[in-house]
Amino acid sequence: MKQDNILLEKTLDFSVRIVNSCRYLQQEKSEDVLSRQLLRSGTSIGANCHEAVYGASRADFIAKLQIALKETSETEYWILLLGRTGYLTQTQKESLLSDCLSIKKILVATLNKSKQTTP
Repeated sequence: MKQDNILLEKTLDFSVRIVNSCRYLQQEKSEDVLSRQLLRSGTSIGANCHEAVYGASRADFIAKLQIALKETSETEYWILLLGRTGYLTQTQKESLLSDCLSIKKILVATLNKSKQTTP
């Protein structure tokens, strides 16, 4: 994975959105518990993708991306929960969810290709 990869850009942009969303949830909605969960999982996606760039092996690269995929799934859950409980508006939820699912699709495609490619 190259440094100028779209996945790295998208995950960094998404992390910024997550940080800002959590700030909003804490300051405007006085919600700490769920927002911390969202912050942890949502920013972990990009961190694991960036770590994958320096994977010691193909297996390490794949393992980091699989962790990122799991974190994407968890983030999706927190976004849905925050939407259903009224902490996020429908528009906020849909926008965050759209970005999250876009990253998920890229991760799945990258993982599938990486697993098929011989070292």
